[in-house]
Amino acid sequence: MTDLITMGKQAREAAFVLSQLSSAEKNYALQIIAEQLEAQSTIILAENAKDIALARQNGLSEAIIDRLLLTPERLKSIANDVRHVISLADPVGQIIDGGKLDSGLKIERVRVPLGVIGTIYESRPNVTIDVASLCLKTGNAAILRGGKETQYSNKILIEVVQHALEQANLPKYAVQAITDPDRALVMELLKLDRYVDMIIPRGGAGLHELCKQHSTIPVIVGGIGICHLFVEQSADQEKALPLIENAKTQRPSTCNTLETLLVQESIAAEFLPKLAKALAQKQVKFHADPTALSLLQACNADVTPIQEQELRNEWLTYDLNVVIVKDLTQAVAHIREYGSQHSDGILTESVKLAQQFITQVDSAAVYVNASTRFTDGGQFGLGAEVAVSTQKLHARGPMGLEALTTYKWVCMGDYTSRK
Repeated sequence: MTDLITMGKQAREAAFVLSQLSSAEKNYALQIIAEQLEAQSTIILAENAKDIALARQNGLSEAIIDRLLLTPERLKSIANDVRHVISLADPVGQIIDGGKLDSGLKIERVRVPLGVIGTIYESRPNVTIDVASLCLKTGNAAILRGGKETQYSNKILIEVVQHALEQANLPKYAVQAITDPDRALVMELLKLDRYVDMIIPRGGAGLHELCKQHSTIPVIVGGIGICHLFVEQSADQEKALPLIENAKTQRPSTCNTLETLLVQESIAAEFLPKLAKALAQKQVKFHADPTALSLLQACNADVTPIQEQELRNEWLTYDLNVVIVKDLTQAVAHIREYGSQHSDGILTESVKLAQQFITQVDSAAVYVNASTRFTDGGQFGLGAEVAVSTQKLHARGPMGLEALTTYKWVCMGDYTSRK
């Protein structure tokens, strides 16, 4: 039986040890983790195969299975992400700002670890290592709760990490996992505010809503990616097509995948046939508003009429919404109504309109002539991310190392009293 109180106490004690480590000591542990992920790859992949087999038996979607799947290449990439975290500057101990007051008191704001991070996630065994490596680098302990569909993968990954920590003479309880699939344990974790300092959910809208409603611990909200691209009339259409293909089809199960394409009315008749041809080989299915529907039907595209609710949901598949808008103002209004403040972009040759889009679209990442697929901790140079936050407090966008720190005021005096 899982005892979360005990896990919380162990995590809190481990966090106390981690907070005092040097960068070299933390990097040494991370290096062992990376090496062990590769050394134990056969066992890890065998355990992951059990999860995949069960997922297929239970009829999970291909999008979910893709998130769940580990391959030799993906595992190698995960290990390399850990090595990349090693190469990044350690934010802990960094002096943010400070100075000397008239009283003679010297004050500094210094970055420190948050403490214990609780992460609840679905179908993504790579998150286990992402969270573990980022937390260790920043001196935080972690309590992880993956979905039941990842139970075999998560169990072996945690064993590998804990063994590596012991090899580095660090407390293995710095990284723990709740492997019992009982959903009541999620509710218990959300109330563990005596030991856990932050909750980071990674999954669908239902999980985020559950955490917001029931947690007594601060929650980082994000990861729901209803991402848009607006093709403005001045856009270079030939360059736009491969970019749109990348944003939609490179890995459609991710939260930074394009879900709704907005096309300016003045170029729709010219552009949509090109779009249908460009995406035909990828077997993209279009969900189109009435104007786009007729244009796409005319070129024999795979298209159905769009339902409004589809504009508010992530497809996470090869489905793509297509909506015709009159101008930039209407495009921005659409994003404000249906977007999730994750990643939205404009394709344009107009510097003025690009700047207007940047100013008016209130998303964590705003793009000009680039794919939304770049919203990623690794792509942003942050190392493996722990989440993509779409809220505004504490952290926003891909959450790397600094997002897992807070600060304390350090005040130095010469037996100084306040007058």
